Amino acid sequence: MEAVAKLNNCPTSPRKMRLVVDLIRGERVEKALHILKFTNKEAAIRVEKLLLSAIKNWETKNEGSRPEENQLYVKTIMVGGGRQLKRLRPAPQGRGYRIRKRSNHVTLIVDSKNVETQTN
Repeated sequence: MEAVAKLNNCPTSPRKMRLVVDLIRGERVEKALHILKFTNKEAAIRVEKLLLSAIKNWETKNEGSRPEENQLYVKTIMVGGGRQLKRLRPAPQGRGYRIRKRSNHVTLIVDSKNVETQTN
C-alpha cells in the first residue's frame, strides 16, 4: 500500500531541489531521513518534512502496522517546475534585466516492500 505527499510552489529552483531529491530516490525511509538530516542544503529541510508527511499518510492508511516492520522505502520522487515570479533588476543605460524567481512542485510516493499476497 503506497502513500503520497505533495509539496507545491516551493520557492527553490527545481535544479537545486533535484540535487537533494536524487540522494534519497529508492532508499529505505530510515536511511533517507538520516541522509536528509545531514545534508547541508536548504532544500533538504523541506524534503525531510515532506517525507515525514508521507510516512504519516502511510500510517493513516495502514492502521495497526508500523513503518519499521513493513520496510518502507521511497518508491518515486519527482520534481517539476512551478510558477515563476518575474522581477526586473535595474541595469545600465536605463535598461532592466529580467530575473526569474523559480519555484517547484515535489511529489513523493512511499511504499512498503513487505507485501503479503493471499492466495486461495
